[in-house]
Amino acid sequence: MSKLMAASNSNLVDYSFLFLIWIVSNLMVRFLIKTCTNSRATVRNPPTPLALPILGHLHLLSKKLPESFESLARCYGPLMQIRVGGTTFVVASTAAVAKDMLKTHDSEFASRCEFGPTEYNIYSGAGFITGPNGSYWRFMKKLCMTKLFAGPQLDRFNHIREQENTNLLKSLLKRSREEEACDLSTELTTLTNNLICRMALSKRCSDNATGAKEVRTLVLEITGLGAKLGVYEVFGPLKKLDIFGNGKKLVEGLWRYDRFMEQIMKDYEDDMVGGEGKEGADLMSIVLEAYKDTNAEVKLTRKQIKFFFKELFMASIDTLSAAIQWTMAELINHPQVFKKLREEIHTVVGSSRLVKESDVPNLPYLQAIVKESLRLHPPPLIHRESTKDCKINGFDIKAKTKMVINAYAIMRDPDYWNDPGEFVPERFLVNSNDNLRSQHRMEIKDPDFNYLPFGGGRRGCFGATHALLVTHVTVGALTQCFDWKVKDGEKIDVHVGSGFSGPMELPLVCYPITRFDPFEAKATMKFPSNGS
Repeated sequence: MSKLMAASNSNLVDYSFLFLIWIVSNLMVRFLIKTCTNSRATVRNPPTPLALPILGHLHLLSKKLPESFESLARCYGPLMQIRVGGTTFVVASTAAVAKDMLKTHDSEFASRCEFGPTEYNIYSGAGFITGPNGSYWRFMKKLCMTKLFAGPQLDRFNHIREQENTNLLKSLLKRSREEEACDLSTELTTLTNNLICRMALSKRCSDNATGAKEVRTLVLEITGLGAKLGVYEVFGPLKKLDIFGNGKKLVEGLWRYDRFMEQIMKDYEDDMVGGEGKEGADLMSIVLEAYKDTNAEVKLTRKQIKFFFKELFMASIDTLSAAIQWTMAELINHPQVFKKLREEIHTVVGSSRLVKESDVPNLPYLQAIVKESLRLHPPPLIHRESTKDCKINGFDIKAKTKMVINAYAIMRDPDYWNDPGEFVPERFLVNSNDNLRSQHRMEIKDPDFNYLPFGGGRRGCFGATHALLVTHVTVGALTQCFDWKVKDGEKIDVHVGSGFSGPMELPLVCYPITRFDPFEAKATMKFPSNGS
């Protein structure tokens, strides 16, 4: 009997234990269901395409990311979530969403995200253009807006722009006399290289005797290695293995750049002590003055200064060169527009001198051409990072979310722009009857965010004024002085290549045919000419 009772008690304990497990399990399942249900009800993430393991959405993207994003947005809406390997970001594709981000929630998107190999960046945390919204960024923006790229400083650089434009024209005139084709892409990159180098360091990048050329070469090398390492983002954890040694090469290149810049800074400081330096002569002088100012709001570090100039070279030279190349390509491909621009320049400037910066306000068609070219061929993607949780277009965006605004898609949106894929400068002329939907958009800063060639919000491009000065005068001079014959064809191939600046896929190779030589003792224009 005692054995039966013992067995019964044992079974009762077992059943009780199982019953307890069942109750706990039931409660846990209910809790999980309730949590998931509430999560779905309260958190609304942007829609996303079906992703593959490891690769994410790589199979849906081409090397021309803006076009891929534009196609996906037609299926998944103006705000969607994309994952490439281990990196997830949200893409905005309409002006309304861009306005929500860059105006309504500008403070939440006042930081920029970094893509690529941050683990190999010896300047990590020292960025201005790519840095977070903090005291350093606010100090440097104030410095840029009041001293570095302010009106008086840009006026001080006027002679540099005139000299480098003269060098460009003389090089092309020589090609014309020798009836040689020129790679206008290379010529314009040399122009912008020398402009930025002289503004920054008072030295031309094309001069073999100065350190500016080495600095520019190193920046190109670093950019190329960074692009190769950026591909590793696709492979998630594998990016840290540095399989091909590009990470090591990048670090070595950065340290070589660091040593060059350190020597340049010391040379400047020696000149300042010896009284040889000129106050405000170039950007390095101004930045070092701020560095030595004991009463400055923020104490700059040498690391920050070196990285600032690296960012300046990377952000300005290629994008400015690309903008001029695209404008010339469109003009060559549209002879009637070319003719109309030349007639405007002839009417305003005359036939005895070269077009100047002071002429630009009186050349509205030239301004319209540049605006239209920037609309069709902008730096295509704008990067941001959210600093706080917020709602955009009805979706929940968490803090630290990487955001990409597809400026390419916004400025080709058929709901706003008539014939969005066509080159029609007249749409930017206020008195034009064409393209009425967009004719009132004469200003670079569009309050409705349908036009974003220089970004928007507080992180918009601070160098826009300088870029427009150079683009207007260079395009005007190339139109005034030359006819252009395309090598191996009648039209320029206007397909976009890969890269941050949205460059042309193929070099801009053509023959310059002299129409007006501004350097002759008595300059005269030749009439008639091709396209005029």
